[in-house]
Parts: sequence; C-alpha cells; structure tokens
Amino acid sequence: MEDKKEQLFQHIEVPEDLRKVDMDRLPEVCDDLRKYIIDEVANNPGHLGASLGVVELTVALHYAYNTPYDQLVWDVGHQAYGHKILTGRKEKFHTNRKYKGISGFPKRSESEFDSFGVGHSSTSISAALGMSVAAKINNEERKIVAVIGDGAMTGGMAFEGLNNAAITNSDILIVLNDNNMAIDPNVGGLNNYLLDMTRSSAYNKLKKDIWDGLGKGYGFGKKTRRLMQRTENAIKAALLKQSNLFESLGARYFGPVDGHDVVYLTKVFKDLQRIKGPKILHVVTQKGKGYDPAEKNQTQWHAPGKFNPETGEIIKEEEKGKCPPKYQEVFGRTLVELARQNDKITGITPAMPTGCSMTYMMDEFPDRSFDVGIAEQHAVTFSAGLATQGMIPFCNIYSTFMQRAYDQILHDVALQNLNVVFCLDRGGLVGSDGATHHGVYDIAYLRHIPNMTVAAPMNEVDLRNMMYTAQQENMGPFSIRYPRGKGVEKEWEQPLTPMKVGKAVQISEGEKVAILTIGHVGNFAAKAIRLLKDELDTFPAHFDMRFVKPIDEELLDHVFENYDSILTIEDGCVMGGFGSAVAEYMLSKNKKLPIKMLGVPDEFIEQGTQLDLYRECGFDTLSIKETIKVMMSS
Repeated sequence: MEDKKEQLFQHIEVPEDLRKVDMDRLPEVCDDLRKYIIDEVANNPGHLGASLGVVELTVALHYAYNTPYDQLVWDVGHQAYGHKILTGRKEKFHTNRKYKGISGFPKRSESEFDSFGVGHSSTSISAALGMSVAAKINNEERKIVAVIGDGAMTGGMAFEGLNNAAITNSDILIVLNDNNMAIDPNVGGLNNYLLDMTRSSAYNKLKKDIWDGLGKGYGFGKKTRRLMQRTENAIKAALLKQSNLFESLGARYFGPVDGHDVVYLTKVFKDLQRIKGPKILHVVTQKGKGYDPAEKNQTQWHAPGKFNPETGEIIKEEEKGKCPPKYQEVFGRTLVELARQNDKITGITPAMPTGCSMTYMMDEFPDRSFDVGIAEQHAVTFSAGLATQGMIPFCNIYSTFMQRAYDQILHDVALQNLNVVFCLDRGGLVGSDGATHHGVYDIAYLRHIPNMTVAAPMNEVDLRNMMYTAQQENMGPFSIRYPRGKGVEKEWEQPLTPMKVGKAVQISEGEKVAILTIGHVGNFAAKAIRLLKDELDTFPAHFDMRFVKPIDEELLDHVFENYDSILTIEDGCVMGGFGSAVAEYMLSKNKKLPIKMLGVPDEFIEQGTQLDLYRECGFDTLSIKETIKVMMSS
C-alpha cells in the first residue's frame, strides 16, 4: 500500500492520468506536486511563491474539467508551473526558462494544454471570452475558465473583459485567485452556506424557473426581473456586509472559498459547470503555501533564485571584491537624491516597486511616491496629470510593459509636451523570462513621437546624469532606458552634472570603420576593440551616441566624411531602431556609406541567459569582435 502511495504522482503525466485517481487521494497529489515544484525551482530558479499558492487550484481544475478540450487561461502566467508539470512537461521541467528549454509561461506552440500565451497580466478574461464566443458559434460544448490573480484584477483590461462578458452572456468561469489575504473567519460557515446554496442544482433550477416565468407576462416583465435581481443582490450584500462589484457588472458571484481544500474545490467546479452564463468564483489562497519561508516572506520568495529546499537558505553567488551595482539600484538611489533637492519630483510605478527599486523613494518620501497597481495606462496618464500641475513625475515602467501604454505616451504626454520622465527598466533582452518580457521595442516605438527625447546610458554615471538632466526646466517628455542587471562602474556615486541633450561622446579614436553604439552594449564594443589589440594594425573608432532622439547630426556628418563604413550596435530591435535612425539620416544627406546594424532581428527571441541571447543575436563581445575584423579587412 505504501509503495502504491509513493507511485501515485510518479504515474501522472497528463490530466487524463490525474482523473483516474480517487478524489479523496487528491491531497496526496497536491503534496507531491508542491514538493516537486520546490525541489525543481531550488536548483533551476524561477517563480516559486505564486505557483505554490495554486497547487490545489491547479489539481482541482484539471480533475474537474476535460482539458485540453475544456480550456484554461492562466493570468498571470508565472503561476502555471503546476499546470505545466501536470500536462506532459514533467520530464522537461528541469529546462524551465533555460536556453532552448520550455518557457516559464504558458505558450500555445509548446502544448495543446496552453490555450493562450500569457506573460503580461490582465488578459485572461478577454481571451477566455473570445474562446467562449467562438465555441458558441461553432456549437461546441467546451467549458472555458480564466484563472486571474488578484494583482491582475487591478489592470483595467480585466474589467473591460468582465463588462463585455456580461453583455454577451457568455458561459465562462472566472476564477479570482485572491492570494493577498489570509483565510480568515469570513471564509467559513456563512460563506460556505451561501456558496453551497447558490451552486446547488435545485436552487439554480428554481431561480431559472422563476426568472423564465417573470418574463412570460402574467402582468410581470423586465421591470419585475430587474427588481428580483436587485433584491437578490441586496440580500447577498447585507449578509456579506459589502456590495458586490462583480454582480453589479452582470456576473454571478460565488465565494469566497478556501483555495487549499482540493476536494471541496473539485466539487465546486463540477457544480459550476451546470450553471450557465458568466460566473466568478472567488478563491482565497496563500502565496507560497506549503513552504514556510515562502509563506513568511512572499516578496522575496516570488522569484528567490537558487536555494536550499531543506533549510530555506537562499544561495547567493560569491562576489570577489567590490562589484558594480545594478542599474535598478542606481536608479532608486539617484531618484531619492534628486527628490531631496527638488520637492516637485514624484515617483510612479505600476506594481513593481521592489523590482525597479522605487522602494527607496517610498521609504523616504511616501507622500511623493505611488504604486498604482498593474495599470500602465493609468500610470502614464496619472503622471501626465501630475506634470500639468508643475510636478516632475519619474514614471518607472519595465520596457516590455510600457508597450501597454503607447497611446497614453503619445496622446496624454507628448502631444501636450509634458515633462514626464520615463525610466524604462529592463530595456533590451532580459534573459530567462523570454519573449513576453524582452524590452527590445521601446527605441523603435518612442523615437518617432514628436517632442520625445530618447536616451540610453552606457554606464551608471551616465544614468544618474541623464536623470538629473531630464528634470531640468522645459525638458518635455524624456525617456531613459537601461538594462536588467549590473553596470560597469564601481565608483558610480559621482557629482550630478547635466548632459547636453543630443550630443554623443567619443570612446576611442580610430579609422576606416566608425562604431556607433547606444546604451550598455557600448561596453561590449569597447571590450571587443581591446581584445583586438594584438590582431589588428589599425582600429575602428567608437562613439557612444547617448541619444537616439535628438540624434547628434553634427557627429554623424563627421562620420560620413571621415570613415569608410559604419557599424551600429543596439540591444533592441533593428527594424525601426537606433541603426535605422542613423541610416535614415544618412539617406537624407545623400550619403551612401556601407552600414551594418547589429541588434535584435525581426523575430521573437525566446528565453535563456542574457549572454546566450546576446550571442544568438550577434552582439555579444566575441561576435562584435568578429564583425569588426571582417569590416576592417574589407
């Protein structure tokens, strides 16, 4: 019997295997799945806390629904590790987030169980609604479930989808995974009683019969129906001591329910399948559930890196001597320094205060710093509103998430020429989060916007000085992008000095080939040139452009007149990016120098270390070195 128990999880490869397990043994499956996730993530770092919190929810969903025919949409995708393990990827899970391995997020091309690709939040309800409508058009009886984390519900798109779901009367279930509160007495007798009543077949049949009867005449009609619905909602609101936003939007609300009782959850899901129309099940879970360190420090254990699964000790890489700081750290410290000097400076971030180091500003200036939730559009227009009143907002958004606020940048900031400073963290290839999170498009989508300044520092000192410059008077919209990870300057806390906007600097002298770089990748080019000292008789010149817009036209004119060819390098998309800006200006001057552009090609780049991906795209140090050799010899 003990041997059979040990073999239970081992033989579950796909949900069909899971559904052969007796329901009362599902807690054993959850225990084994949770341990499997902990052991794997301890050695191969990834997102831990969120996936631990939905183990029971994941098992219950795949047990109750006929996946992949019935479709699950996970939002946000980093909570889907258990889902991946239960859907045919257990043996591959050790490659999670690795180069050429499986993605850290659900991905349609990876598995038929991944019904929708997710990485950015708040998309699940809209996607699930589209799937549900398509199923109705195709006369299919498939069930569609969206699992949305409470953080993702702060995104306006979630409410747009929910509002539309009510209008279409679509048969979808939205599972609100609420992992931001403890399982307190509210999730107890009264709520379970209400849940049992409202999900019972007898109750819903009676409600349907009464509803249909009220619509057939007998002196009744739409007004009576609306009165009945308002009365039902009022009773629920009185009992729960709060109004229900979801039912106000037209979706049936059930819960809250304990998200760690897998057997009860399974029964709830089976019952809810018989209830038509848009439904919300409020499930209360604990982020990091089942692993004590992750339960106690949810922020640190969101993505902890390598750790000892037995002791909970996080394993840090040994660093010899004083190392350069991360760009994020420099941003956070510098923002506080500027805020001390200028009481008009404010800090804004959409739910990433720790990741972007806005926490320093929040600690020292809590009244001038704002975490607005996962709401990038709001973050930008909120910043615009601040700017109209003379404030100087530093709006820090990861480059990949800034894509979600493009219209607000153009219409609400640039059109009005407002001094909003956009600090775009994680600019360029970010590594193991992969295609959904690479910040490679910001240069291309910002440089054509009127009034916008587009800058990128080569090092931490430049970042500080760009931030200092951006808050000077009459600067207008100002974008500064910098990469994930460490810089190159150990002694970065130097006095702040203004930069001349639109002016480049020469890093090294040379002839024949002019290397033009933007941002941190300039360090790769500088190192490549140093490595060539024993291989070449003559060397290329290297210029750090600093600004894509306005671009240094005087320097480019000099390059066109004094060099035979040009090499541009950027950690961003080549199409429409920095290299394109150089080529466009060259054509406008009727010059025809050979130009080679290194950067991210016109394709989506998957996950891997940053070095792996730089090499794949051809602009790591060694690749640049080889390109220089070819260009210098031609």
